[in-house]
Amino acid sequence: MFLDFLFKKKNIKKNKKEGPINVKNRNNSTTKIENNQSAVRKGELGEYKIDIQLSQLPKDYMYLSDIFIKNPKSSTGYSQIDHVIIAPYGLFVIETKNYQGTIYGGKDRKTWLINGKFKMMNPIMQNYGHIQALKSFIEAKYHPYFISVVSFTKRCTFKIEKELRKISSTELVIYDVELTQFINRKVAVLKLQYPTPLFLKSEMEMIYNSLVNANITDAAIRKQHIDIIEEKKNITDKKEKENTCIICQKPVSDKVKSFCLSNKKFQGKIYCYEHQKSL
Repeated sequence: MFLDFLFKKKNIKKNKKEGPINVKNRNNSTTKIENNQSAVRKGELGEYKIDIQLSQLPKDYMYLSDIFIKNPKSSTGYSQIDHVIIAPYGLFVIETKNYQGTIYGGKDRKTWLINGKFKMMNPIMQNYGHIQALKSFIEAKYHPYFISVVSFTKRCTFKIEKELRKISSTELVIYDVELTQFINRKVAVLKLQYPTPLFLKSEMEMIYNSLVNANITDAAIRKQHIDIIEEKKNITDKKEKENTCIICQKPVSDKVKSFCLSNKKFQGKIYCYEHQKSL
């Protein structure tokens, strides 16, 4: 019975790091409150879809949600990981994203774009950092068997490298409703490579318990981590806002910004290349 409890155990859901509105500003106006409530509902719906997918996994799989662990290489000193699935043929680390729009990106790009305009950190690189942090809590012999999965909602459309959608890859980008399907397909491929499971049941339990013990539940530490991320996001958003065309709000490079500010013709204002020509 205790093991059944372990198999199904989930931690309290975290506040999402990303979303269409900055949580710190939610009390500034009625509109922002409503937008935030909408974002929360969408985030909860996304998590609900993931929960449904997790519940459909084979009974011998184990999983944890909302893991918060130490990570000296992170800017906050910690990593917050959405889900880890421990299967007999691999360790799946899931990063969930609650965005809407067309997603442009590639494996080696530092930033990805939403609708070709809004920047986000490369989620593959982000999840790589999560995996490296997790490795410090489990034995080295299990390290080669991590599989990175980034999950977006169906409100998105992918314009990404085709390799990231191939089941042969160890770095996958999927829609939330595809999670079970992709894991089952990935395990089927791994079964062809390995005649016996990579992990015994006792090993799966040991990995699970190691991660449970590493998980930090202190609410104050978790809040501090989120506050630092929000503060950095606000600084980035402010900088990007300062680097936009005064007419169309299109982001411009630092080079274009410098050109505009040094040219008396533009009177200290910033214009994109197209609107520079119209003046």
